[in-house]
Amino acid sequence: MKDLSLDSVIPLANKTPRQELEDIAEYQGQEEAFFVMDVGDLMDKYATWSDVFPEIKPYYAVKCNDSTIVLKALAALGANFDCASKGEIARVLSLGVTPDRIIFANPVKQQTHIKFAAKVGVDLMTFDNAPELYKIKEYNPSAKLVLRLVADSNDSQCMAMGLKFGARPNEAASLLRLAVSLDLEIVGVSFHVGSGNRDLNAYSRALSNCRNFYNMCLEQGIQLSMVDIGGGFTVEDFDKVSASVLSSIEEYFPPSTGVRFIAEPGRFMVAAAYTLATRVHSMRVDRDRPMYYINDGVYSSFNCLLYDHASVTPIPLKGADGPLYKSSIWGPTCDSLDQVAEDCLLPMLKVNDWLVFEGMGAYTLAAASNFNGFPATVVHHVASVEKWAQLKKICPGCVSRDE
Repeated sequence: MKDLSLDSVIPLANKTPRQELEDIAEYQGQEEAFFVMDVGDLMDKYATWSDVFPEIKPYYAVKCNDSTIVLKALAALGANFDCASKGEIARVLSLGVTPDRIIFANPVKQQTHIKFAAKVGVDLMTFDNAPELYKIKEYNPSAKLVLRLVADSNDSQCMAMGLKFGARPNEAASLLRLAVSLDLEIVGVSFHVGSGNRDLNAYSRALSNCRNFYNMCLEQGIQLSMVDIGGGFTVEDFDKVSASVLSSIEEYFPPSTGVRFIAEPGRFMVAAAYTLATRVHSMRVDRDRPMYYINDGVYSSFNCLLYDHASVTPIPLKGADGPLYKSSIWGPTCDSLDQVAEDCLLPMLKVNDWLVFEGMGAYTLAAASNFNGFPATVVHHVASVEKWAQLKKICPGCVSRDE
């Protein structure tokens, strides 16, 4: 992805981001697929989070979308960052973010990455097993540690995270004893219910386990100062999930416990800000079913279908008048795995028509490849003139252009 500054954001006067997309597709001679990213939507999502969760500090999950504009805007708004590797830490630090605003939230880290974190001053990090504690003792003994507990949701969009990460509650006591014996500092406890979680009881179960660990630490004379409730938040279920989170916090961690809360939202912040426009470059009809070939696919912006278990809805740019046909949509590569949609209802399209996909900001560009020689999809960043003015105000050093 091209590394852009906030100067590349286009202020829109008397025009919506959707109208800008239509202008690019139909009147600017555009042929390749492209995104329109609304920075104002990102700012609105951060404001919503702050309104609903004023006491839960967001540490944005960099892996979700590592766009420079996303990272700079969120940093200016006040977000901290969840990094999972040496590369992500270096990227965030290069934007002027201080090390104390980063959590190294990967419970199983490579030794070289632990050493790098120690070198640059990123001390807050997670763990979930004994060998990890020995590594941390060797390479960053002054780290401030957060125990990651398993906390699977019964209804999440992605594969259960407990298959790979998280200590089971019955392992917590032995890990605590080992950390104490190694003279390592445990400051918190964390969990992640899974990306795209829709299980409203998942947070209650997880926070109950966190409280048990908090009590266990108290018995050892250790006062935990932090609980990390992870990520998995979606816009669609945010009202219900946030209510469940707040009620569970009130039940298990009243103010008298003295802990602060953080979270690792990713898709909540960026998914809706991105809209993807793709062009039908070829088509054929197979057994009365149209097959449309577009100029983006699962090896690029639609990799979310494979890695994030996402589903997408194609929307014809020119509307959907006339009869609808069961259709399939295919990406541009030579791999038959490169299918974007199957049995979707669409009007009869023709070559050079455009299909639009909304909510495409999470786990899309961050994992895109150049397979078959197809380049990454270009992003056009926009904001209303009002949001642009706000952006310049909160981050004057990020913007040099006057508009």
